[in-house]
Amino acid sequence: MHTTSCSFTVRHATIADAHHVAECVDAAFEKWIPVIGRKPGPMLDDYRTIIGNEIVFVAEQDGRIVGLLVLAQDAEGFLLETVAVHPRASGRGIGRVLLALAEDQAKARGHAEIHLYTHELMASNIALYERAGYVEYARRVESGLARIYMRKQLRRADT
Repeated sequence: MHTTSCSFTVRHATIADAHHVAECVDAAFEKWIPVIGRKPGPMLDDYRTIIGNEIVFVAEQDGRIVGLLVLAQDAEGFLLETVAVHPRASGRGIGRVLLALAEDQAKARGHAEIHLYTHELMASNIALYERAGYVEYARRVESGLARIYMRKQLRRADT
């Protein structure tokens, strides 16, 4: 059996990471452009501003940013705004670790649930979130994008 080192670290993002974060997002989301007919929202974001204003973590492997997680508070509660893994690092568990970190961050801030949204045509993302325990609760068109909203009830550490 062939094994490879899949070690990576996760840390808070810094403003200095913004360019590399944007590159990671572009690589992770570019496959969706022909599916939805335009760049997905995360590809349009200003990551200097987001890193300065939101909760942002990056996953690093061999000195390169290969994943990121953007979390925020919104009117509906704790939002998993963006999770992305660079295609060259897919299949290494980075996405699962980032999703678990999002849930831990929500619980640490006293939230009983976490929510997210994704484009209705991103079927593999929807399936991934369903496997992780998220359930659909709304469909909305926002900024010209047909979005599916999903949420997950979180278990407290003491239950």
